[in-house]
Amino acid sequence: MNHIVTVQDAVTAFADFMEPTDAELDAIDREMPVILADVDLLDAHIVTLDRTPTELDDRRIRRARRRALAARVALVNRAAGQTGGAA
Repeated sequence: MNHIVTVQDAVTAFADFMEPTDAELDAIDREMPVILADVDLLDAHIVTLDRTPTELDDRRIRRARRRALAARVALVNRAAGQTGGAA
């Protein structure tokens, strides 16, 4: 005799109550510049995986690293400004 098993977990995994809240979506929007800067930095590193980095590659990585750092600093300063502290 074969038992019929429910797929409750698969069905409820995408239920309405599992959607991100507005606060979570706002947090993602605030962090998006950091995410995009990190993607650019990762892209710059990926380009150099299969070859020796050229001077142009080195500059691209340095610029991407500075943009990623600046995006993180801006995010921290924005958060500190909301809470009254300073970074």
